[in-house]
Amino acid sequence: MDPLVFTDPAVVPTEEALFALIGPRRAQWKSLLAGMSERFPEAAGEWHYYRDGKSWLYKMVRKKKTLYWAGVDADTFRVTFYFGDRAEPLIEKSPLPESIKEEFRTGKRFGRIRAVSMKVLTARDVDHALLLAEIRPGSEPAGGRSYGAR
Repeated sequence: MDPLVFTDPAVVPTEEALFALIGPRRAQWKSLLAGMSERFPEAAGEWHYYRDGKSWLYKMVRKKKTLYWAGVDADTFRVTFYFGDRAEPLIEKSPLPESIKEEFRTGKRFGRIRAVSMKVLTARDVDHALLLAEIRPGSEPAGGRSYGAR
């Protein structure tokens, strides 16, 4: 995994600094936020500094539940979702790529929680991230799940 770049606890990341770092991935960042806003109108994101990881992460929250964390690499960003065992059938039935399903199956467990983390490089990656947000149990979007796995 690439090292995260926002590591100074005294400097809160700004949109300008973010876009300077991720360059052409700016479109994917904006698309992810727009997609989240469309699916989860009450969701909000903000930067938090985490001492354990010694970096700033962008935390997207809906009704006190974290949907995902985003960390910034040198030229892109990574989103991480945490799922309990209840999500397994939803992930398996979803149209997510096999590589993401495999990461969920074989990923490190934290008790009954597993992480799925992915770099966002393309518009397709944004679609996958939005689908992962929809899959999180308890975070079904206003219009229902778009992929049909209920």
